[in-house]
Amino acid sequence: MDIEVVAKALKELGHTTRLTIYKRVVRAGFQGLAVGSLQEQLKIPGSTLSHHISSLVSAGLISQRREGRTLYCVAEFDKLEGVIGFLQDECCIDEQCCTQEE
Repeated sequence: MDIEVVAKALKELGHTTRLTIYKRVVRAGFQGLAVGSLQEQLKIPGSTLSHHISSLVSAGLISQRREGRTLYCVAEFDKLEGVIGFLQDECCIDEQCCTQEE
């Protein structure tokens, strides 16, 4: 995954409200979570919620789908796995391993 893409995702998740929104959407699983439900749970104005959701969408962390009059936010789990993988892939890669023979 490109470092710029990961940096944008981490930047958007670096805001407490967006991280809270994202965590709720991830918990909802593949069905997603209705925006109205998110607003009720977080008790924030619709315009503020819309702004934060827009930031998460632009980072590719969530997508939205409409069912009738209900708008759902759905976690993009591939992106989440990509960001986590990017951070884990190089874990301890520079650590020198040495075995001592006795």
